[in-house]
Amino acid sequence: MSKTILITGATSGFGEATARVFAQAGYKVIITGRRKERLDAFKQSLPTCDILPLCFDVTQKDEVFSAIANLPHDYKAIDILVNNAGLALGLGRAPEADLDDWEKMVDTNIKGLLYVTRAVLPLMVERKSGYIFNLGSIAGNWPYEGGNVYGATKAFVKQFSLNLRTDLRGTNVRVTNIEPGFSQTEFSDVRFKGDKERADQVYKGTKALDKEDIANTIFTLSQLPEHVNVNRIEIMPTKQSCGGLFVERS
Repeated sequence: MSKTILITGATSGFGEATARVFAQAGYKVIITGRRKERLDAFKQSLPTCDILPLCFDVTQKDEVFSAIANLPHDYKAIDILVNNAGLALGLGRAPEADLDDWEKMVDTNIKGLLYVTRAVLPLMVERKSGYIFNLGSIAGNWPYEGGNVYGATKAFVKQFSLNLRTDLRGTNVRVTNIEPGFSQTEFSDVRFKGDKERADQVYKGTKALDKEDIANTIFTLSQLPEHVNVNRIEIMPTKQSCGGLFVERS
């Protein structure tokens, strides 16, 4: 019997690529997102695969719990959860940053992840089997100018993942925090609110990670024996490295 995976934010980027990898590997794939037309288009692009689209917003608690509670029987046994839904908004320094942007990042990157995890976990614990992948970021480990709240939300994801590991002792449920670095997806388009020219400048003259790089990493980790748990994995493109500490001088 094929295994079942649920992926949030599957309408683009890492989520879409991960859904494609697992679907083509024969998994039952539950794809979620806010853009129904994209969910439907993805399902139609893989007509021979077992794909269930669920359209809901992870920031809406009632929608999340209703969607999980009302899953068709054949999709109830979720083996893998990929908490991918998330975003960065703006790159302004803290004194000038848009408070609405800050709240949206907290609602999506933290609260949305919490809602989905809490809705799915009992299903895994009851079966004493499961694997949760949380999409963090190197921004949760390393600060950068303008990364203020985005980085803080990803630091939360890292610590929440580690604490989940502690709480899930004896359940056989695994947890991995995936921490991508510089990646070329719709990330910058969203961050700069559709300013395509500004977003394109982010990737000019270099080679970032592709969405498939992260999708393939998740798939590879999912194939490890059940007694193996990778707590966290930080992934950068070869062209990116740590910049070192900064000392301000007068």
